[in-house]
Amino acid sequence: MSTHQPSQAAAATPAGGGGAPDARQLRAVLTAVSIALMAVIASVSGLNVAQTHMAVEWGAAQTTVLWIINVYTLALAALLLPLGAIGDRLGRKPMLITGLVVFGAASVVAGLAPSAAVMIGARAAAGVSAAMIMPITLAVITSTFPEEQRGKAIGVWTGVAGGGGILGMFLSALLVDVADWRWLFALPVVLVVIALAMTLTFVPDSRERSAHSFDTPGALVSVLAVAGLIFVLQEGPERGWTSPLTLAGLAVGALAAAAFIAWELHRRDASLLDVRLFRERGLAGGSVTLLVVFGVQAGIAVVLFPFFQAVLGWSGLLSTAAMMPMAVMMMTASGLAPKLAAAIGARSAMTAGVALATLGLALMALFVSVDGGYLSVLAGMLAMGAGMGLSMTPSTEAITSSLPRAKQGVASALNDVTREFGTALGVALLGALLAGGYRGAIDGRLDGIPPGAADTAREGIANAVEVAPSTGSHAQDLVQAAQQSFVDGWQQAMSIGAAVMTALLLYVALRGPENTAPLRPGAEAAAPKTGVPENVALETGALENVALETGVPETGALEDVAARRGDDHH
Repeated sequence: MSTHQPSQAAAATPAGGGGAPDARQLRAVLTAVSIALMAVIASVSGLNVAQTHMAVEWGAAQTTVLWIINVYTLALAALLLPLGAIGDRLGRKPMLITGLVVFGAASVVAGLAPSAAVMIGARAAAGVSAAMIMPITLAVITSTFPEEQRGKAIGVWTGVAGGGGILGMFLSALLVDVADWRWLFALPVVLVVIALAMTLTFVPDSRERSAHSFDTPGALVSVLAVAGLIFVLQEGPERGWTSPLTLAGLAVGALAAAAFIAWELHRRDASLLDVRLFRERGLAGGSVTLLVVFGVQAGIAVVLFPFFQAVLGWSGLLSTAAMMPMAVMMMTASGLAPKLAAAIGARSAMTAGVALATLGLALMALFVSVDGGYLSVLAGMLAMGAGMGLSMTPSTEAITSSLPRAKQGVASALNDVTREFGTALGVALLGALLAGGYRGAIDGRLDGIPPGAADTAREGIANAVEVAPSTGSHAQDLVQAAQQSFVDGWQQAMSIGAAVMTALLLYVALRGPENTAPLRPGAEAAAPKTGVPENVALETGALENVALETGVPETGALEDVAARRGDDHH
């Protein structure tokens, strides 16, 4: 347990002030925030299944359709840090309620949108409100659950965060197939209504007081930095990495990121995010692990769907269903991860998870084939899902444990920003690797194909399958060439992904969070996670409680305690 983490006695209490939440209320709190998180995560990926429908109904260009999808992620990622910090100060329950109300209203407007412009506006509003919801869901867990139950709750949260996107895409595809594409917005609305009712009834409020003013300049610069870099990752593959707009976004994002770091170092204890804490192995190791793991997961989705649809000839719904075993394995492993971390230590659990994920990528690279079909990738998918589940939970806990109780909204937002960056980075890089490998492989297989059809086939496997009938007797040869070239590109992308995961494996094994001894029942304070002696751990908890009661920030006092711990985190 980090010296910044709240003691059990400091856990948030119900709004009525009637003492610590009992087991029934804790279960209800976890259910409420998980459903709220599911609504946000499902909306990230759910609209992907309706791209063609929107383009046809509104006569929208592909660029417009991509903006409908990307504006949600852009607004969400850019506003996570400042809105998470505001939730810490104004109250986590009011922030969660406000976010749910706005998110539900935006989803209704999106479902009824008469034009692409209205849809973009509704998706932007949904992204803003999602940035109010997502960090608060995790902050509610870390501020409400006692220490001995917090790991299990975080395991559930990470399972929903990791597997919820695939589950949401499956449900959205089902709604599109059996009804109309607009009905896919019914899913987040239903989830929001349930989460709102449970939040009003069960979730306790918690807020933190600070002697420092809100870091408005840091918040604004962080928005520019995240928005600029996410924009580059989203638009680079579409517009080109050297286009003026892409380069401008990169310049804005990089300069704003540098300015943010310099400003936060200047603000020190009054900063929005104390970047000095990245010297701690827990925060650095957890952030790097989530960045890479979520990037690889997102990249795999980019590879798997065209494999299922264009190579195996499956429908969108069946292709989404084929991803479910990986999602189920991921969510199951996330629930088991806290027990494993308690038994062998956080770093060992993260190392085991990353090793399994690396094995999954290697299996998919080695055994994927056109003839082998689904079974040729299933073992790799299962290993990848298990590895992600085992590594995500201790990584998330390492991040939230590294920041003080008063900044759990910021800690949760940092966790979420890392996921969003990883997702955008994985889609951009692995997608580019797949496309490059495909083009390189198909060039040598287009002999005899009419020039126009050959040029179209080079654009991607879906284009090749679409143009094949126009080539007459060459149709079957072109389809087979495109399918085999896609598998070749797949192997290139997965091999490089496995190399990146191997580098992560070495990093986590050598520089991951400190391993911890398992807690004895009823002896939480006697065996803190970071090896802090009992008297120091108790002193830390006392300082946090004094800070919460008096409004005096605990950071300085806690750093004095941490200074006496030596260099455990370095």
